[in-house]
Order: sequence, then structure tokens, then C-alpha cells
Amino acid sequence: MSARISLFAVVVEDMARSLEFYRLLGVEIPAEADAAPHVEVVLDGGVRLAWDTAATIRSYDPQWQAPTGGHRVAIAFEFPGTAAVDAKYAELVDAGYEGHLKPWDAVWGQRYAIVKDPDGTVIDLFAPLPGA
Repeated sequence: MSARISLFAVVVEDMARSLEFYRLLGVEIPAEADAAPHVEVVLDGGVRLAWDTAATIRSYDPQWQAPTGGHRVAIAFEFPGTAAVDAKYAELVDAGYEGHLKPWDAVWGQRYAIVKDPDGTVIDLFAPLPGA
């Protein structure tokens, strides 16, 4: 059997605050998950997205420290059209989340924008440009 990506996990300091961001992004997460130390959801396409509190990670890896400096991982969410990218970026920034790069038409044929979740994880928002 070959390996396949099954799950992406994000380490968070405040589960409820982080899940609020992802709900606003459009991920369906039950309200009772806010108090859990580990949360998983299955996204369209079958890949799982999970969140673990820093305390959960430290329970089995006491030396764990949050990364510093630039990002090494981004989670990209595709939207049905370019206007949806612009609208979601504006909605997230208006809600107080950090906008990293405002929406632009990328040379690779996508409308693209970048925001950061409450813990600094880079979240890419994109949609194919018409005719691309």
C-alpha cells in the first residue's frame, strides 16, 4: 500500500477561538467541539482536518514549542468563483482576523488571497480565474 494524505492537523492555543475562525471560513464543526482537546472533521473529498490544543501535543511531546518565523505549511481552500474569494477575505478581515495578502489575480490563473488563523497558520483562499 502506498501512503496517502488522510489528515491535516493544526495546533491551537484556544480551541473555541480557532474553531470560530474555521466555521466562518465555511467548515462545518459542531458547537460542542469548542471544549474538546482534539477535534476532527471530514472535508468534502474525504480528507480530514483536525485541531489539537498545545496542551494535548505537550501531553505526549513535552518539548513541543510553537514554531517561530515564517510559515512552513498553508491550508488552501478552493471557492466556487473569484467573487467568493474576495467576499470571504473581506468577511474574515472584517471579523478581526489577520489579512496577509489581499485578493489578487495570480499569474498561475487563480484569484488568490491569504489570511491567518488565530494561531498564525496561513490559510490560502483561491478560485480559478475565468477562462484559466
